[in-house]
Amino acid sequence: MKVAVIYNRESMKVINLIGALNPEKYRVEAIQRITKTLKSLGHQVKTFEGDKHLIERLEEFMPAVVKGERPGMALNLAYGIQGSARYTHVPGILEMIGIPYVGSGPLSHSLSLDKVVAKVLFKQNGLPTPDFAVLETPDFEAPDLKYPLIVKPKSGADSFGLMVVNDEKELREAAVPLFEKYAEPVLAECYIEGREINIGLLGNPPEAFPPAELDFGDGPRVYTNDDKGGRSGRTVKYVCPAKLDEETTKKAQEIARKAFTTLQCHDCARVDMRIDEDGNLYLLELNSLPSLGYRGSFVEGAKHAGLDFAALLSRLLDSASKRYFDTPFVIQQMGTSKTSDGSLNFLTANRDKLEQRVEDLVSHSARTSDPVETRELVKQLNQRYRELGLLPVKELTDEHVVSTWETQEGLKGGTLIIVQVDSPLDSEIPYQAFRRTPELLYGEAVGFSRAPLAMAEYALRALRKQKKLQRKKIGILIYSDEGRDYRYSRNTIEQASSIAGQVIVLKQGAANDNLIVGSRGIRKYQLIVESKSRDLRPGVKTPDALSWTSNRIESMMELSSRKEKLGVFVTDIRTKHFPNMLPHRTQATILVSYPKPTIADETEEKIRSILGKTGPKWQLNLISDRPAMQDRKINRAFSERVINVAKELDISIAQETSATPSVAGIVPKDVPVICGLGPAIENPHTPHEAIQRLSLFQRTVLLTEVLMQEAR
Repeated sequence: MKVAVIYNRESMKVINLIGALNPEKYRVEAIQRITKTLKSLGHQVKTFEGDKHLIERLEEFMPAVVKGERPGMALNLAYGIQGSARYTHVPGILEMIGIPYVGSGPLSHSLSLDKVVAKVLFKQNGLPTPDFAVLETPDFEAPDLKYPLIVKPKSGADSFGLMVVNDEKELREAAVPLFEKYAEPVLAECYIEGREINIGLLGNPPEAFPPAELDFGDGPRVYTNDDKGGRSGRTVKYVCPAKLDEETTKKAQEIARKAFTTLQCHDCARVDMRIDEDGNLYLLELNSLPSLGYRGSFVEGAKHAGLDFAALLSRLLDSASKRYFDTPFVIQQMGTSKTSDGSLNFLTANRDKLEQRVEDLVSHSARTSDPVETRELVKQLNQRYRELGLLPVKELTDEHVVSTWETQEGLKGGTLIIVQVDSPLDSEIPYQAFRRTPELLYGEAVGFSRAPLAMAEYALRALRKQKKLQRKKIGILIYSDEGRDYRYSRNTIEQASSIAGQVIVLKQGAANDNLIVGSRGIRKYQLIVESKSRDLRPGVKTPDALSWTSNRIESMMELSSRKEKLGVFVTDIRTKHFPNMLPHRTQATILVSYPKPTIADETEEKIRSILGKTGPKWQLNLISDRPAMQDRKINRAFSERVINVAKELDISIAQETSATPSVAGIVPKDVPVICGLGPAIENPHTPHEAIQRLSLFQRTVLLTEVLMQEAR
């Protein structure tokens, strides 16, 4: 499980510092011990300062989860940077952004920090606590309390500002500096002469640890902040379990548990009490954020309750997990999701590795114009498939453009996954290196190729982990001539698809990130026009090649029809001319986007008619044809099954048709095919291409489940 350890140690990264800073901090050694212990328990751990950058950093470490996936857990150790409600800041942030955490919520911390409110609640609930008064201003009226008194800030913690006073003069001398330093009311309460004990609480409802007694030695029987920080010149020790009779122990533990529920705490707390010479118990305060430092009484009490430090941390995580999910983390590990045989658990545990694999793949530019780099990537992919136990299909492989692999059960009648390897970006476009933000993964071809390749690999790994891969009929075909309109791999793709029972073209989704069940085709033509060379004299009736071509192109584009889903476009015009002469040659690229081949044929005839039989010489050559993916019933039936799987996972997805063609268009008509199961993409085919991190994980889970159910 991912565990974010959140604390306040060094960072002062806030917008403004207002008032006194909170002096409570964990020692570096304590944080290191906690982190090391959590890692030894198998958790993936990262530490975070509880400052204004916390949300952004947590989102990168713990991105959003899918249904059935357990999110990570935050171990909140943050005492806050400033303010009277400082303990509430990090829990409030965690609740707002939806990250589970160990420990009490903002309300409990607020109640326990405000010692006056806490004591009022204690009294209302019949809990014994010393009499007290609140000193509102430095010119306060002396309280009607019996001396000696304990004086401390109203919202103080960790014994900061705590003093014992014996008369009104000492009270005023002690209180005035507290008003100045902490800028808040001062609490004065009757000092209980006697023994002091701490009781740690763990769980919901809480289990009480054996009481730990403070051994003050020969000095004052008050545990000051100087004592805790080792600055007083004496050592205050804990005696655990405290030497109390059984009746007093049980009564103290019961008071502690009732204080816990009174202040609505969760998971853990520490309650401080005093025992007077007559054996009466007095509840001093509840610490809603007990220290996990190795010298603290909470850890000491846990040890005598049979929990070493590792076991204590595990119990804290399990307690919070059970509170959030009704299941402790230990049981979660066994796989309780709706996904088949715990495949979600595998993918969750390897979510970071999935993103790392995307990064590795982005490091290979593998552009269509770079066959050397493309072959290196294909070679690496082939090695990966071999490691997964897949078998190469020689008759469906041409090492230069296409490779096909299958499980031991073979591909016949099974599911074929098709993924492109090459990036069709022009060589003039600068290479985009991988980078990660809290929501997006950027990189060259990350959406069209790199993420789908990683998805396919980890879906197969999840199946292998469940020992299901070799029992499924699955094939994977990778091709590397997408930038050449798959003219060389086309026959192999058609042949492999005809063997399969169904085909998944693993590309990004349509405009709304939906599955694609049909798409238009695109024919690419090269138009070459040649005319006689002519100079710049005006009034010559014979048009030059560029003028003539421009007029004809305008007429061609008027053939476009939204009703017929037909589009005629010109993407490139180049000319040749002699110095100080008008162009005598033009070369234009014409694209025809069409729904059916018959409409494309008719459109070509109309284009030829527009070019006519008079005027300059011209040639219209068909360069490539990306066939339309016909919107057939078998495609929609396949898509509906995938959508039903997505619904079980709470993944929103629908089906639609697309204007952009893919290799799905060359799949035989009697074979169901879908496209668009890849992750949501932003800024496609640009230097800023990116995919959504959540979508990458969701679609990998969905692909895994589809293969689990569809690959017979």
